[in-house]
Amino acid sequence: MGRRAKNKQDVPLPIELDKTHEGKVTKALHDKLKHEAIRSRKQKENAQRQKNSRTDKAANSNKEQGKRKNIAPVEDNSIVEKKSKKTKVVEVESDQMVLDAPDDGWDNAPLESDSENDDDDDDSIDEFDSAEEELPSNISDVSDAPTRNALDLLSDDSDDEDGIEGGIESYDEFDTDEDADEGVTFRDMEKRSKMLDSMREEDEEMAELERLEAGGAAEGERELFALPTLEQVEAEKEAPLDLQQVQLRIQETIRVLNNFAELRSPQSSRNDYMDQLKRDLCHYYGYNEFLMDKLLQLFTVGEAVEFFEANEVARPVTIRTNTLKTRRRDLAQALINRSVNLDPIGKWTKVGLTIFDSPVPVGATPEYMAGHYMIQAASSFLPVIALAPQENEKVLDMSAAPGGKTTYCSALMKNTGLVVANDANKDRERALVANIHRLGITNALVCNYDGREFPKVMGGFDRVLLDAPCSGTGVISKDASVKINKSQDDFSMLTNLQKELILSAIDSVNADSATGGYIVYSTCSVTVEEDEAVVDYALRKRPNIKLVSTGLDFGRPGFTGFRGRTFHSSLSLTRRFYPHTHNMDGFFVAKFKKMSNKIQTGENEFTVPTGSGVKLKQKKKKRGN
Repeated sequence: MGRRAKNKQDVPLPIELDKTHEGKVTKALHDKLKHEAIRSRKQKENAQRQKNSRTDKAANSNKEQGKRKNIAPVEDNSIVEKKSKKTKVVEVESDQMVLDAPDDGWDNAPLESDSENDDDDDDSIDEFDSAEEELPSNISDVSDAPTRNALDLLSDDSDDEDGIEGGIESYDEFDTDEDADEGVTFRDMEKRSKMLDSMREEDEEMAELERLEAGGAAEGERELFALPTLEQVEAEKEAPLDLQQVQLRIQETIRVLNNFAELRSPQSSRNDYMDQLKRDLCHYYGYNEFLMDKLLQLFTVGEAVEFFEANEVARPVTIRTNTLKTRRRDLAQALINRSVNLDPIGKWTKVGLTIFDSPVPVGATPEYMAGHYMIQAASSFLPVIALAPQENEKVLDMSAAPGGKTTYCSALMKNTGLVVANDANKDRERALVANIHRLGITNALVCNYDGREFPKVMGGFDRVLLDAPCSGTGVISKDASVKINKSQDDFSMLTNLQKELILSAIDSVNADSATGGYIVYSTCSVTVEEDEAVVDYALRKRPNIKLVSTGLDFGRPGFTGFRGRTFHSSLSLTRRFYPHTHNMDGFFVAKFKKMSNKIQTGENEFTVPTGSGVKLKQKKKKRGN
């Protein structure tokens, strides 16, 4: 193994071009100054250590020479050669030492003793070239005084040089990390550890200084950012900028808005910056201005960008194990045998699997055809988990197609009781019926009614699940058309429909149920108009219900107030899910408990919805009278 001289310096830094930065310090200049300071300090320490070592060596040499009567005092003609890993010092008399050194220096120079009879001691200095080679076994028995004197000098440098089996090792502070890792012993471990700690502290201090100064320099450079003029805005409409330029301007605008007091332009207001940010975001991500405005009201500008970025990436493919036919462990093993790369979705579900990669279509495996699993978004698990249907109950799924939530309810009920699967779209019910048959569901009844006709059609359910039609702002990654095809009219129509459906769902539940009396309302939307506003409306229109915990231990709490509007305080029990925080489709879940079948309309006036069992009993009682 090659060695490097102890006084060999590090590779010099590249010469920087002459740059004048008033008040600014570049990273390269910092690195150079740091390197020079550390090198200068270490050179001084090394020089002082070498000076002390030479003094000790001279004193020991004179002491040894005084004991040797038959040898004249040795003049100062020692040969000292130092390498980064091994140090060799040999001091002999000129008339007793033959030093036939080749042109390449110390490495191949032979060491000869003045002993006439000791022919076995002619060993090459190369024995020190590797830390893995061992010293000759008879080196301690050599009676040659000069040789013993040289070994004594080596041992006297124990403060700086450690002897190891196979050679003498010296630690050089200028060694690279790779060299320092070779031949570490217990004797120098503490010294090296302290040195590394010191260097790490220096690096951290220098890095912090660089970060602060670089940040200050960057702020100084960015303070010149100004909004485009009206003429430039009009020109960009005809010749749009490159997307990379738009992205940089979005970042600059967000930076100014986050520190508006210090970075704002005196000629521009906050509304000016927000208007420009909306235009850039619409151009970059492809949203219309109406939807962009709604989403920016919902999130901070930084989180809004994260939401937009998450919508550009498809959500992971997830499947739900059909526990009526198999177990998740067995299903996972069967798919792994088909080279499918998968993992459990999370601790919150015991039946979900995430598919990362599959050499075969997930919807065409024998396990899929046999009904062992259902391809279902992870967010669609949530309302069924919140509903928690029990065995032998009567459950209504008001918007059932394509059947993921309906079949999940049947699996939790173990094919007992009754699940009424209703959907207003007759075409979608084909997929619903196909999935019910494929998964082996035997307790489901499929019907095609407008959900607002319940409970007139059928009532008295123990639990009702309403996954209401919505704008789809939580599933933009699946349907990018949502970015441009939504308007205020669409939201007005949808919110009115959702309010009517939730009242029908509440009226369809029997509050006197021994095990139930629960309603779950969910949407795949993230807008407040379709979520908290609808729930608050139901609480005001039906005082016989209350919000309860969804049983979901993750997700963000719902809003209790939004842009000047105040909602019921219990809305904090609802849960929101976002693609950029939970890596699933945007979703909203609320769970109600119906306390009574009677609805108080006045001080002493109560009404019972049509279709309720309570009302039928009241009619029979009146007829009997």
